Amino acid sequence: MGKTIAQKIIEEHLLSGEMEKGSEIGLRIDQTLTQDATGTMAYLEFESMGIPRVKTERSVAYIDHNTLQSGFMNADDHRYIQTVAAKHGIWYSRPGNGICHQVHYERFGVPGKTLIGSDSHTPTGGGLGMLAMGAGGMDVAVAMGGGAYYIPMPGMIKVELTGRLTDGVSAKDVILDVLRQLSVKGGVGYIVEYAGPGVETLSVPERCTITNMGAELGATTSIFPSDATTKAFLEAQDRGADWKPLASDPDAEYDKVISVDLTALRPLAACPHSPDNVKPASELKDIKVDQVCIGSCTNSSLADMLKVASMLRGRKIADSVSLSISPGSRQVFSMLAECGALTDLIDAGARVLECACGPCIGMGFSPSSAGVSLRTFNRNFLGRSGTKDGQVYLVSPETAAASALTGYFTDPAESGPKADVSIYDVPEKFRINDSGIIAPLDEEAAKDAEVIKGPNIKPFPETEPLADKVDAQVVLKTGDNITTDHIMPAGSKILPYRSNIPYLSQFCFEVVDPEFPERAKASAPGIIVGGENYGQGSSREHAALVPLALGIKAVIAKSFARIHAANLVNAGILPLIFESEADYDLVQQGDALMLEDIHKGLKENRLIAKIMRRTEYGLADGSAALTEVAEIPLTMQLADRQKAMLLAGGLLKYTAGH
Repeated sequence: MGKTIAQKIIEEHLLSGEMEKGSEIGLRIDQTLTQDATGTMAYLEFESMGIPRVKTERSVAYIDHNTLQSGFMNADDHRYIQTVAAKHGIWYSRPGNGICHQVHYERFGVPGKTLIGSDSHTPTGGGLGMLAMGAGGMDVAVAMGGGAYYIPMPGMIKVELTGRLTDGVSAKDVILDVLRQLSVKGGVGYIVEYAGPGVETLSVPERCTITNMGAELGATTSIFPSDATTKAFLEAQDRGADWKPLASDPDAEYDKVISVDLTALRPLAACPHSPDNVKPASELKDIKVDQVCIGSCTNSSLADMLKVASMLRGRKIADSVSLSISPGSRQVFSMLAECGALTDLIDAGARVLECACGPCIGMGFSPSSAGVSLRTFNRNFLGRSGTKDGQVYLVSPETAAASALTGYFTDPAESGPKADVSIYDVPEKFRINDSGIIAPLDEEAAKDAEVIKGPNIKPFPETEPLADKVDAQVVLKTGDNITTDHIMPAGSKILPYRSNIPYLSQFCFEVVDPEFPERAKASAPGIIVGGENYGQGSSREHAALVPLALGIKAVIAKSFARIHAANLVNAGILPLIFESEADYDLVQQGDALMLEDIHKGLKENRLIAKIMRRTEYGLADGSAALTEVAEIPLTMQLADRQKAMLLAGGLLKYTAGH
């Protein structure tokens, strides 16, 4: 039987396990990346391992999230990351140099290599033919130290692309259509591989748009072949030597196959508040638009920016619209200036922001109260924009530009100016200027280098070995598709404290239940109960570390997103699954749950939880009596290594003991 591209890369990097769907495999990791919102914790964890220098082929620390330096906190974090990177053999990308995923595929990505990053959109590298996966910071730290990265062996989904994109339709519409077909949980447990004659019509930046937003499918990663188009892109980046061809075998087998006819595709939009709430843009034409944001790691390439500039050239945005432009990298920014496109953007009324994540994570440019914001981003979760009732739609750069001109949702295939990048003098070679990237010190100089920590950098919470018995209160019960933005929000108010877990804890589940932090602390130990796809979205390990700090011992859900489940185990929190989804309805917030013989249950992959409920009759001391109302079976999807980690007290303690 033939192999897919992903299976070939996995086979080449396999350190342990068997390539059988669902079984745990350990992979050798060639490259890692971090960004500053997750990087501080990752490097604190790496330092705790006592390894003097990273053992990967390339590790890069990017500063792209917390660039709003309104106090000392972000600046201190950046100084820490720069000094720890210099000492331990890590390349450092300065603030303003660009968004990690955009810069990485421009300057560092290599087809056929493995890459993990402490950011869930690391699969962007799949557009270049990498096996690129989002991971928790602890997993990245271990990989930098030479350890394997462990995942369940994924199944394979093929997306067959046919035809060619027409005017007004873009790569963003491709991935929105895939989300419409598969949903935000349809990729869980799978790698999505793009194939078919339509692939060769897509540029590398277009492919990276698709693999970037593949994270919203819940997929392990997404990947394209490495072909002549890939080679031409790398040569234009003066990195032709990094190219290698990659293709699936003709007789490769897939678990699922879906198709997208590029020619038939029309502009789409993801409506509030989920990336899979997809509708045709033409059906939204009566919606008045208040704000348009163009950029993010999904749509900030030179080609995206040139399309927008060509549509805005000689025109003016609607009086009612506020428009932001965020170039994805210093390279993109400088080339926009060089060819004159930047002037066209400015003259049209756009506000040009720095090369960073910015509005995508609620770091500035939040919409007005209940404002409609069209964004070329990848997530539109409730409150993520920084405005709790903001109405965020995810669209292509063409739809965004057309709508900015009219002030209403506009289908760029039906009306408005067409994108035409030929009006600019676009060079065949990208402008190479790596002044924003700092190489690490050599090993000799690194020995005496100082690592500088500011007062806002606090140690991560102490973990404990998993007890054999847990009696804890259900301090929160949530619905389906709870995201890591729900659990641990981002935004300018909170992000500067990503290296301060005690301070962050007061914002945990702020969007869902503002009383949760105090209730959890008062009731500790606690248990959280969730619905389907619990923990989807960002790879931020803070969504596990902060509940840990609040005394959470277990999370019980109908199902988990892959990265978050791994992060819970890394933090020493037990993730459990309802054996029968109907039992979810039996549990109420405020119930006490008794979990006994946990160590035996780990061996059997099954526990029994007793639901204890308070009665209306008080005891003599004034407290409430508890009555058992039900017993429910719980299962777990844990590898033997993860069980050992829980018994040891999490990944770092497990690693220290091995």
